[in-house]
Amino acid sequence: MKLRALAELLNGDIAGDPETEILRPAKIEEARPGDVTFLSNPKYARFLDATLASAVIVARTLDAPPRPGMSYLRVDDPYLGFLTALEALVPRPDPLPPGIHPTAVIAPTAQIGPGARLGAHVVIGEHASVGARSSICHNTVIGDGSSVGDDSLLYPNVTVREGCRIGSRVILHPGVVVGSDGFGFAPKPDGSYKKIPQLGGVVIEDDVEIGANTTIDRATVGETVIKRGAKLDNLIQIAHNVVVGEDTVIAAQTGIAGSTKVGAHCILAGQVGLVGHIEVADRTTIGAQSGVSKSLTAPGRVYFGSPVKEHMTALRIEGAIRRLPELVTQLRQLQREIENLREALAARGPEPTNEKG
Repeated sequence: MKLRALAELLNGDIAGDPETEILRPAKIEEARPGDVTFLSNPKYARFLDATLASAVIVARTLDAPPRPGMSYLRVDDPYLGFLTALEALVPRPDPLPPGIHPTAVIAPTAQIGPGARLGAHVVIGEHASVGARSSICHNTVIGDGSSVGDDSLLYPNVTVREGCRIGSRVILHPGVVVGSDGFGFAPKPDGSYKKIPQLGGVVIEDDVEIGANTTIDRATVGETVIKRGAKLDNLIQIAHNVVVGEDTVIAAQTGIAGSTKVGAHCILAGQVGLVGHIEVADRTTIGAQSGVSKSLTAPGRVYFGSPVKEHMTALRIEGAIRRLPELVTQLRQLQREIENLREALAARGPEPTNEKG
C-alpha cells in the first residue's frame, strides 16, 4: 500500500514522500524500512529519531519535520489511526470457510440465517436461531431456545445455554460460557444446602465483545444483561442478575457478585471485586485490585483500594502507609526520650518551695 492511499483512508496529511511503500505495521522501537508505526504516548517520543520505520503516524500538532528518508502521516488521533492501518494492512482471516460443516448438529426447529457459517461439531438446539452472516466456530453449542444475531462471531468451544439472547456483531472468544447457573444455595437446618433454581436468562446486546473463559451466569429470575458496546476481558465472572452498562470496559479477573448494577462508560481494572446488590454510577473508574463493598453513586469519579476509596484519598493513605516504618522508628525514639526525661525528673526529687511565714 502506498502512503498516499493510507493517508486517504485515515484522512491524514503527509509530510514526506506519498509514494512510500508501506508493507507492515510495527511498534516504533522495532520498526524497519517498509513499516508504518505511530507515536501517541509521549514516553515513546525518544524512539522517534531512532526508529527505522518508513512512516510514522503522528498527531497533527507535531510541528517538527520528519528526518530524511522518513515520512509523517499527521492525523487527529494517532492511536485510532494506527488501528485503522492495522485493519487495512493485516486483514483478519476468515474464522471459518463458507457453509455448514457436515458434522454440525442442527435441530429440526432451529433457524439458520443466510450466509451463516457453522464449524465442525457445532450443536444448534431446538428453536434456537443463528442470524445472517454469523460464524459459529468448531465445538460451540447454542442451547435450546437461544438466539444469535447477525454478523456475530463465536469462536471455538463457546457454550450458550438454553434461553439466552446474543445480539448482532457480538464477539465471544474461546471458552466463553453464557447462561451457566447462578451461584445460589439455601442453607438447610442440617447444615447442607438446597440449590436455588436458576430460571432466568442472559441478554448480551449488540456490539459486545467478551474475552476467553469469561462466564456470564443466568439470572435466578429475570435476566443478566450485558448492554450494548460493553467490552469484557478474559477470565471475568459475572454473577446472576448483574447488569453491565453500555460501553463499559472490564479487565481480566474481575468478579461481580449477584444483582449488582454497573453503569455506562465505566472502567473496571484488573482483579476488581464487587459485592452483590450494589450500584456503580456512570463513568466510574475503579483501579486494579480494588474491593467495592458499597454503592458508588456519584458519577464520573475515580476509586482505588480495598475497601475502595476515592483515588486521591487512597493515594494519601498509601503514602502514609509507606512511611510507617520510619514513623514507628521515630515514635520509639520519642518514647525513649520521654522515659529518660521522667527518670531525670524523678532523680532530681521534688522542686523546693519558697514559702513566706
